[in-house]
Amino acid sequence: MPINDLYSLALDEASRLGATYADYREEDITEQSLSVSDGSPELLNKSFSTGFAIRVIADGAWGFAADSIINEDSIRKTAATAVEIAKASARINKSALELAERQVVEDAYATPFKKDPFAVPLSEKIEFLSELERMMRIDSQINSTSAFMTFIRTQKFYASLDGSRISQDIYQAGCGASCGVIRSHRDRSERSFPTPNGQWITGGYEIINMFDFKNELPRIAQEAIQLLSAKECPQKELDLILGGDLVSLQIHESVGHPLELDRVFGYERNFSGVSFATTDKLGSLKYASDMLTFVADSTYPGGLATYAYDDEGVKTERNILIDKGVLVNYLSDRETAHRIGKKSTACARAEGWMNTPIVRIPNILLLPGESTLDEMISGIDDGIYVISPNSWSIDDNREGFTLGGEVGWEIKNGRLGDMVKSPRYSGNTVDFWNSCDAVGNSDSWVLWGTPNCGKGQPGQNMRTAQGCSPCRFRKVKIG
Repeated sequence: MPINDLYSLALDEASRLGATYADYREEDITEQSLSVSDGSPELLNKSFSTGFAIRVIADGAWGFAADSIINEDSIRKTAATAVEIAKASARINKSALELAERQVVEDAYATPFKKDPFAVPLSEKIEFLSELERMMRIDSQINSTSAFMTFIRTQKFYASLDGSRISQDIYQAGCGASCGVIRSHRDRSERSFPTPNGQWITGGYEIINMFDFKNELPRIAQEAIQLLSAKECPQKELDLILGGDLVSLQIHESVGHPLELDRVFGYERNFSGVSFATTDKLGSLKYASDMLTFVADSTYPGGLATYAYDDEGVKTERNILIDKGVLVNYLSDRETAHRIGKKSTACARAEGWMNTPIVRIPNILLLPGESTLDEMISGIDDGIYVISPNSWSIDDNREGFTLGGEVGWEIKNGRLGDMVKSPRYSGNTVDFWNSCDAVGNSDSWVLWGTPNCGKGQPGQNMRTAQGCSPCRFRKVKIG
């Protein structure tokens, strides 16, 4: 259960000072990161972080404070600070905040895994990464190689004034490799596997056995060499097929972020923008084509954003966001969910004990369709197939975007043709998703982890995930 037994003091002290709501969150975080570049270890890091936070509502406003020292004196001081901040905020609050209801629970959750990554010797990990590098050095032209792995364990305890007591022990793991040819600043190429950020899961050291590195790494090395002489990407309107990892990024940027309800209400306006998907469009906006259904599901096994309860003690469950193309719900916390008369979708998460929870992207799943990649390709006379995201830009309203991949191939008369370098595509979010006319089947469906989603002031980094298959889009602006 709790990492310590001082949570009752924190809640009692906050209540005594005038808080009508209070929660206590304690976390113990261990992270290990390793990388090998160009034949030598580049990063060997292991860090530890422990602390607690107290969040309150007093006079109808939020207050928050945190400390890394956990004893009776710091608990009392931190509770007093949180209540003081809430009462000061209340003086300029336009209206008292209210929270959507949630169950009061006592529960414990732990990530299932096959092998504890922190029990694996450092020498074994370095040798594995070095072997990945050697697999990519198939030709003397390959002069840049790197491989990494990262493991994070977060032990957290949550307690609230109304009686919830929740322990969670979450393991997260990431692994990947990349290689390239660098001749000059302008004359260079790079390929990555399984995708530029690597793949990330909740789980343990078993992540290293999820991929066929032996066959895939020589393949991407060969593609890195071929890219140097590949033709330029065409600049015209074409049909487009995106690999699953690029669909994942597209979901993250043009479905996940626009449906964060705090962004919709303007909470992020000064930092990362707002959203076109305003609440007056709920239930009516034709966000995507009929064949597309997106769900938020942080119960899904192995997703990087898989957890049992968010940082407000709300239990995760499957929530449909876009149902056969129509917007039906948002990503929310208890405060924003109350404003639209719905339950929280359990998306309140904080980066570590030192930050306050905000609405964050969970596992978002695009339900699989029925097409194979070959079938999607065969249905195109003139188009392009793009994989492996390496660039993205989207406006502050989450409407206009440009995304790009590491490599692409022309599609001519239903067959893959020549490789193209630096493929880019752009469009409008709603128009783009409505142009989708084929979705890959479950055999090609992958839950891709995103380890570096930034949001908030002060800034917080969060780990999210998007599950999807390759998709086909018609008449997209390329180049």
